[in-house]
Amino acid sequence: MKDLKHLLDINYPIVQAPMLGVSTPAMVAAVADSGGLGALPLGGLSPEKTLALIRETKAKADKPFSVNLFAHSLEVELIEAHIAKMETFMEILHKKYNLPFKSQSISGCRFYNHLDQIDILLDEQVPIVSFTFGLPEAGVIEKFIQRGVKLIGTATSVEEAVLLENAGMDAIVAQGIEAGGHRGSFIVGEELPQTGLMALIPQVVDKVSIPIIAAGGIFDHRTIKAAFALGAVGVQLGSYFLAADESAAGEVYKEQALAATDTSTELTQAFTGKWARGIRNSFMQDIKNADLNIPHYPYQNSLTTALRDFGKLNGIADIISLWAGQSVSKSKRGSTENLFKELIKQMQVNPNPVF
Repeated sequence: MKDLKHLLDINYPIVQAPMLGVSTPAMVAAVADSGGLGALPLGGLSPEKTLALIRETKAKADKPFSVNLFAHSLEVELIEAHIAKMETFMEILHKKYNLPFKSQSISGCRFYNHLDQIDILLDEQVPIVSFTFGLPEAGVIEKFIQRGVKLIGTATSVEEAVLLENAGMDAIVAQGIEAGGHRGSFIVGEELPQTGLMALIPQVVDKVSIPIIAAGGIFDHRTIKAAFALGAVGVQLGSYFLAADESAAGEVYKEQALAATDTSTELTQAFTGKWARGIRNSFMQDIKNADLNIPHYPYQNSLTTALRDFGKLNGIADIISLWAGQSVSKSKRGSTENLFKELIKQMQVNPNPVF
């Protein structure tokens, strides 16, 4: 049996999902020091911010942790007419909240990708790196392999999983449609891959030979054991930790998560231009009703940043991206350490060979 614990040098095959805007160095350190894999989200951040967060996490954690990067290309087609209509829509919303609106030129936007961060990760000797939204270049993968860095890819389909294994990944996060936050898809035709985790795990396991980490709807010993029964050897939890003490989610975000039901989330491109699952709010609904063509990431993400930041600062849930999975109703308050230990206790009472 493939042993994720040995591969990643962890005591328990539980990964804390790297959630931008939620996962903090304190959360990552708490999971790592409790025997799981803490994952620090760094996707799209500047080199300076990347370095600062890695060092802050190192200062808090006694055990190794992983970092997560976005491996997508930022070369996307942006149609001026679509942008103009979206900017008009956003300007109206800004006026509603007495917030200044600044139009952005495509050429004037500064975005970062994984290539801006690689040398920092190597210099800081990060032992485990995961990727979302695709594959890094072959040369980048080779650099990490030469340094002994373990690599984890993210797949939402069998086709993506096969590509990840062939490219040299050591393990794969199989992300079901239930998962909160951005879809990790990178092979997208006319339709976004929408396979549920229960169907995805065994199909991926049958096609690849490297360890599979299940993500999407995992929140207790029952869901963990179900993932293991289907062939996964590890699990990744995000929404479970959303309301933790160390979470960077604001109080209004946590309240929305704790009040959510099984039908509170949906997929949207409204906030960032990429498909992501979040708790339904009026911003998502207003964009849907306006029937606008949403500009691709990262432009739409940049266009909505000021409004989202204003919402976070003032506790306005209707204009915040409330990323969460279909099991968000199972999120709990408490320290990350205690939430993690609760999972371990459940699994010890209900043992499983993989665990």
